[in-house]
Order: sequence, then structure tokens, then C-alpha cells
Amino acid sequence: MTVPSSPPHDDRLSPPPFDPELAVALATMADGVPSALLPEMIPALQSGAALMRPSDDALRRGGAFEIEERTVPGPEGAPGISLLICRPTGVSGPIPAVYHIHGGGMIMGDNRTGIELVLEMAQELRLAVVSVEYRLAPQHPHPAPVEDCYAGLVWTAEHAEEIGVDRDRIVVGGESAGGGLSAAVVLLARDRGGPVPAGQLLASPMLDDRNDTVSSRQMAGLGIWDRTSNDTGWTALLGERRGGPDVSPYAAPARAEDLSGLPPAFIDVGSAETFRDEDVAYATRIWQAGGQAELHVWPGGFHGFDMLVPQAAISQAARAARVDWLRRLLAR
Repeated sequence: MTVPSSPPHDDRLSPPPFDPELAVALATMADGVPSALLPEMIPALQSGAALMRPSDDALRRGGAFEIEERTVPGPEGAPGISLLICRPTGVSGPIPAVYHIHGGGMIMGDNRTGIELVLEMAQELRLAVVSVEYRLAPQHPHPAPVEDCYAGLVWTAEHAEEIGVDRDRIVVGGESAGGGLSAAVVLLARDRGGPVPAGQLLASPMLDDRNDTVSSRQMAGLGIWDRTSNDTGWTALLGERRGGPDVSPYAAPARAEDLSGLPPAFIDVGSAETFRDEDVAYATRIWQAGGQAELHVWPGGFHGFDMLVPQAAISQAARAARVDWLRRLLAR
């Protein structure tokens, strides 16, 4: 899959092959899911027609969950934010929860984006899910998205008993931009003395605005969310600051100088996607800082493969690994 407007990949950097099962699916998606997203596409991507929002009935999963939406206080001086609270039915007492931050490249999505896969894990492990809706770039650049996400986490922790959640067993997690925002929220919580998450689940997280790793150059014009798309998302969030010397680690967690004192992390990424090298580097730096991280690099995986091709064997393996990590983490 190639897009002419995308920077060509460096011929000296041969891209890794896609998983054969995923490659077939990727070819069928070529017309509807372009590799490169451009700034002029953002209005359409943000429109309701471009979003697939699961209904309340779908989220209840046949009666497995009770669904509630609440508007809670946002950051100081900012509007309230919407939290989608999904609690397993027939469960008493405080239970662990996933505080979910959705993906969408910082420019699209809402608190229902990607939540169906999270609910699948939560149903198996009997977890609650609290999914936050944050303001999107470019209308609301940094720090609006991360501050919204942090405010939602603070509210969730402070009202844990009210919503039946165990304050000490809240895992912050998300995919793509939501993974990057999750990492940033965890950094904010550490630095502000805020809630202490039990862990951070970072699925193909978007961490580095500099967009100049080997993997970003290898995969330019290939797969899903290539280097051009990454420029679009980061520029929407940061404007002219993108790639410069003064980017906050709460915008781009790869910029953080200190990764010590963080909760255990689960990080996974495909070998054939833009974010591979920045995600591997982030896990490595957590280890170097004396922290705990579990890293999976799925061979031949493109960005979002487990969501876009859930029936593939590699997608099933990736989702099983996340469930297993959550089960071990929350059993401590």
C-alpha cells in the first residue's frame, strides 16, 4: 500500500515484511485506509460519519456490563469531560479497573473508540473500564488532551469507592495516541504526586514527535499510520514546536529525561510499523532506570493490526498477552 504524497521510504532501509495473514487483509483495505493522512483530511476524520461509535447495547455485551456516562470536572478553567463507565454486572465490592485513553493520532476519536477490545479483556478478568473523552487537536493543542486525561484519572481515583473501583488497582492504558497519552498521564501523576496507577498498558504508543527513527523511515508510505500521518498528528498537537528542542515530555513521553519511579509497563508494537523503534527504546529506558516493563514486538504487525484484523493468529496472540499481563499484575 503506497500513497504518492507520503515521503518515500529510504531504499537503503528495507522494510520488514508484513505477517502473511495480515498482508492479505492489508491489501483488501488499501482503498479505504490510506497509509498517509494529511492535514486537510482532519475535518472529515473528526466528523461523525467517519467514526464508528458502538451503541450502549453493544457495550453491554449481552448484559455483562452496566453502562453510564458522566460529565466530571475538567482541568482548571476548562470544560467538563465525559467519562464512559462500564462496570461488570453481578460483581460486589471494589474491583480493579482499566482507565482507558482512546487512540486516533491526537486528531480523532472519542471515549468509545477502541473500547470494545478493552471490554473483551475486562469481561474475561471481571474489571471495570473508565474511558475518558479528551479534547482533540488541532482545535485544542497540547496541553489540552493530556490535561483532560489527567483530570479524568484524578476524578476516577477520588470517586473510586462511589463507582465500585479499587483505587489501588487502576491500570492506565490505551492504544496509539492513547498509549502515548497514557504514558504522559503516568508521568504527570508521578511528578504531581497524583494517583498512583497499578500499571500502564501501552499498545503501540505514539511517543516521539521527532518522527525520525529507522522504523519511521523504513515504513514511510507503507502500512497504516506512516511517517506522513505521524507528522500530521504531531503537528496538529504541537504546531511549529514539533521536532524542536522545547517539547514537553507530557506531550511526547520519549522526551522525558527520567523514567524512574513509574508503575510496571506493558508495551507492545508491530515490527512493521512507524512506532517500533521509539516503543522499544522507551521500554529499554524504563529498564535502564530500574523499572519494570514487559515488551512484545509482534513480527510483521502493522499499526493497529489487532483491531483491524482481530481474527488473525498474531492478533489473537497479542490480545492474549495483554490479558495475561493484566491478570498477573492485578493478582499481586
